[in-house]
Amino acid sequence: MSQLLFLSRWFPYPPTNGSKLRVYNLLRILAARHDVTLITFAEPDEPVDATGLREICRAVHVVRRKPFVPDRMSARLALLNPRPRSVVETWSAEFASLIERELARGAFDAVIASQFDTAVYAPCFTGYPAIFEEIELGLMHGQYAGASDIAHRLRYGLTWAKHSRYLSSLLNHYAAATVASRQEQDLVRGIAPGYRAVEIIPNGVHLPDYAGITAQPAPGSLIFTGAFTYHANYAAAAWFVGEVYGRIKAQYPLATLTITGDHADLPLPPAPDVTLTGFVPDVRPRIAGSWAAVVPMLQGGGTRLKILEAMALGVPVVSTTKGAEGLDAEPGRHLLIADAPAEFADATVGLLRDPALRRALTEEAGRLVAGRYDWAAIAPQFLALVDGVISPGPQPNPAAQAGAHRPAHVEAP
Repeated sequence: MSQLLFLSRWFPYPPTNGSKLRVYNLLRILAARHDVTLITFAEPDEPVDATGLREICRAVHVVRRKPFVPDRMSARLALLNPRPRSVVETWSAEFASLIERELARGAFDAVIASQFDTAVYAPCFTGYPAIFEEIELGLMHGQYAGASDIAHRLRYGLTWAKHSRYLSSLLNHYAAATVASRQEQDLVRGIAPGYRAVEIIPNGVHLPDYAGITAQPAPGSLIFTGAFTYHANYAAAAWFVGEVYGRIKAQYPLATLTITGDHADLPLPPAPDVTLTGFVPDVRPRIAGSWAAVVPMLQGGGTRLKILEAMALGVPVVSTTKGAEGLDAEPGRHLLIADAPAEFADATVGLLRDPALRRALTEEAGRLVAGRYDWAAIAPQFLALVDGVISPGPQPNPAAQAGAHRPAHVEAP
């Protein structure tokens, strides 16, 4: 049984958002075949109970994450640093020391760094086979590519160029990397054309976690699951409420909308019959009790676990093209796709009025999730990737530069 060191940007239990769900399910998959030590960040005020994680991990270490505040003076000064200023500003000496301490204690076979915020600690484990788990560039690239004026294009263009150069260099520390979709894979290969070890490990759901969640769907009820602390979710909700929902109400007056997640005191356009629940510990019963899930995403990257969760719960989905990006879902068969406000409203109203359409979509979507997006189906691919990277004991990483060595201690970059 191999020894793995797993680094997580998110404290993954309970798994209350898409990133936490991915990390938690990957840990469950790995723990079935390997001994896993977890070093994880947690938000400054986040309640932390590692009991559920210690059931699957050999050891769990938690570090409070320093939030990135762009207007802080040190963050402004970091604009002059060749590294992204979020890296400079949020670097944790405690996190780095924990990595080095664990590696010094045991004979680890590989390191898995989940998301960019932990991948940047690669200098702490140079010399160990490593995987950069889930690179996501879609949101940042979309801001740059979709900038509507010169000022924003310059701002986002500089951010994209700086991040791209840094990420391309960072990949030299990793024997392999993963992304959640073909679109993300293309973006990575675009900034690092010489780095080919980028494998698609899609997001998924653990279907047994959804099997016992049943509720009678309320006619006319719509749900959008997404915390506004992620700007793409807020932009989606604002667009839907401001541009689409009124058109739905005009045709189907009994329609209601529930939006779950931390809303961060951000305003939405005024509209009737809209419920903002705030944070919900378990969103599954609310999804299951809805007639349809709406995913009006306009930006972002990766793939939408909110779509897969709805499909797993037998709830049909109406999404934008961007919302369904990266999923092998066929419009009209597994879900409905619309991008213009009137088209999105018409598709939603048609679904609200047609129980047979609802039934057909949910049946096909259920088969899609079971065959392609259940973690039981994804696990063999991920485990094969890990096995291919593991080597017997600490050795120079084949993706690292020749002559690299593991430092005794790494301070802030």
